[in-house]
Amino acid sequence: MDIEGYAKRGLKDSDPDLEDKLTSRILEVKKTTPEHARKLARAAIVEAKATLHVSGDALEPTVSGVTMGEFGVGSRGIGDFYTHEKIAEVIGKTSAVVDTTHLDDSGVVRSKDPGEYVIVTIDGIHSRLSDFPFLAGFHVARAALRDVYVMGARPVAMLSDIHVADDGDVAKIFDHIAGITAVAELSGIPLITGSTLRIGGDMVIGERMTGGVGAVGVSSDLTARQQTCVGDVILMTEGAGGGTISTAALYYDMHEVVDETINIKFLEACEKILDSGLVRHIHAMTDVTNGGIRGDAKEISRTAGVKLVFDEKEMRKLVNPVVLRMLESLEIDYLGVSLDALLIIAPAEVAEDIMRTVRSAGVEISIIGKVEEGSGAMIMVDGELRDFTPRFRESAYTPIKKMIGEEQPRNFEEMQTAIDRAALEAIGKKKRIIEKVRSR
Repeated sequence: MDIEGYAKRGLKDSDPDLEDKLTSRILEVKKTTPEHARKLARAAIVEAKATLHVSGDALEPTVSGVTMGEFGVGSRGIGDFYTHEKIAEVIGKTSAVVDTTHLDDSGVVRSKDPGEYVIVTIDGIHSRLSDFPFLAGFHVARAALRDVYVMGARPVAMLSDIHVADDGDVAKIFDHIAGITAVAELSGIPLITGSTLRIGGDMVIGERMTGGVGAVGVSSDLTARQQTCVGDVILMTEGAGGGTISTAALYYDMHEVVDETINIKFLEACEKILDSGLVRHIHAMTDVTNGGIRGDAKEISRTAGVKLVFDEKEMRKLVNPVVLRMLESLEIDYLGVSLDALLIIAPAEVAEDIMRTVRSAGVEISIIGKVEEGSGAMIMVDGELRDFTPRFRESAYTPIKKMIGEEQPRNFEEMQTAIDRAALEAIGKKKRIIEKVRSR
């Protein structure tokens, strides 16, 4: 619970009972005495008052009037992708080889050594795995390493950032780090540094945990999405999912499915590809995560300026059967959730060599589509070619997500306009602050 946010809302509404209400809310969440809860409430109100009205570029927040949930940010659909495009605009043009404008899995800069690249990525833990720290650590570490591998690079190190709310058990930290380092020991890629903090310091009570894992890699070859070419074939490895599938299994009380996600097959497949030298013939690689294959297809099409055509029958064969049965029994579209499979785009003449190499790691792989001239994506289902664009949100995979739904809000265009305006305001603020600092 964010007691600072509660206090500020009460102050804005001029609530005469704010202190009593906040004291009561604190007692509901925190194991403490009524006297301590009241002192905490009073202190929170004092601090909230001090920061309720501020002035100056560096202090005044940019406001769009659109909430994260309303616009689907983080829900791996159209609203989320649109926001990421705006993030790239706020960052602006960089000297990087691959940056946020490419919507790729990682960023890339040139090393001082000629012909060598440094690859950097960061992944946040799945928000619904707060009560399962080991699982959260395992899956986010695996995700970070995947994002480096799919750039055609070999990861060399990981770093972590973990935040636990004030009432969280300290052992959550150890459990989470154990999950990360399980992947580190299995892959031989060490966790070497990190940060450990409370969420919001004293102003957030409860047991919620959040954080992320970053990874760094090096390479002399790149497999960025922008290299996708007309005539390429699309290959996909088997996938059993990670954080998303685990979350679906946990919150639908199908806990036995979680075990299917505990593997490093993706990493092993990538290692085989790197060892074989085939990476120099591969145009692009990605992991099937953001909004499932629907989301990945949209991002690749936009970045490379091509059209992707998929064969649903071939894709279905590569989904772990236990996971697929769960998804279908729950009426969750497997094409719109993270499967943690490896997607490879390469010239047709090297497809057989790639498949042979990946299968030597004990990982199944098949050709699931092709790249054509045009834009967007299509999918062949039962002999019929259908549109294959992402929905407003990824497939609803928990009871709460099903309640919220996947439909695009009727006022989406109005929200887009507000988001556009906020991004421009943030850019303007950045420019003014830079000019101010440079003029000193």
